[in-house]
Amino acid sequence: MLRVHFTDADLAKVRVAPGPDPLWETVLGVQLLSQRAPRSFGEWRQRARAELRRGGADGPARLVGAAAPPASYFPDFLTPVEAHRGLAAGLDALRATPSARLDRELARTASTRRLPRWFAGLAAGERGHLDELSDALRRVHDTIVRPDWTRAAATVEADRMVRARALRDGGVPGLLESLRPVLDWRPPTLYVRYPEARDIHLDGRGLCLIPSFFCHGSPVALGDPALPQVLVYPIARTEGPDASPVGADRRLKQLAGLLGRTRARVLMTLQNAATTTELARVLHISAASASEHVRALREAGLVHGNRVGGYVIHSLTPLGVALLHGDR
Repeated sequence: MLRVHFTDADLAKVRVAPGPDPLWETVLGVQLLSQRAPRSFGEWRQRARAELRRGGADGPARLVGAAAPPASYFPDFLTPVEAHRGLAAGLDALRATPSARLDRELARTASTRRLPRWFAGLAAGERGHLDELSDALRRVHDTIVRPDWTRAAATVEADRMVRARALRDGGVPGLLESLRPVLDWRPPTLYVRYPEARDIHLDGRGLCLIPSFFCHGSPVALGDPALPQVLVYPIARTEGPDASPVGADRRLKQLAGLLGRTRARVLMTLQNAATTTELARVLHISAASASEHVRALREAGLVHGNRVGGYVIHSLTPLGVALLHGDR
């Protein structure tokens, strides 16, 4: 169990990342290739493995997998905080990792498992290995993560809307409560299912919550308690097709011809997420009618719901976003 201890100052500094983190997604994506994963990842795993072989990137993927095996400590320098500004910024920060930090994190890695020979060279000061690792991460990202980036970003954004709503309605405690059952908020401590027993004292630094498309099972935290603290957590993934139907201008009129006017308005309203009751109020229809439209859109793979406490918040799936905005 991981226990994250908050002060009042920490509660004022809790935030949700603005989108998926490219390095966290790359590392967690590689981990998914070598462990049991939910059925919703089955098609992606087959495609990813084939693309790695086709592009000659299976060697880089093995290197990343050796650096960050699943269910084990891996060095924090693989996922620098600068990656929230994009892959290039994250890889620049990785290559610039100070020697003292490299030594410290590689020593901790060596205490938990035997280091592959390549990493022993890095520990011995062969900093050119950082360039090799950076190149491996970039190739793997471009091969198995970037093709799904639009879907990942849309799914993460749907989760962010749920969290924003929880924050609006219940403040930071409401935000943390909305993450059940993945996280368990018992003020002033956040309890997280974790492979080891550990305590993190935020001491006024706050916490960045990072919703992740490729994370599954338990959330992931940094190993070094002195770093700015993050908690990467799995989001609800939608089952169903990945296709993105064509679109054009005047979306409401066009969608009305496809879905019917009321159903098209429901789709457009769910850009901002809503409960069934709120949909009924905004669209001036009965709750029963709103529920029927949401159910039809959900069955078509356009809408999904996240249960928060006693209600369900509906939002668009990546397919719903693509249909609404006309993305190919």
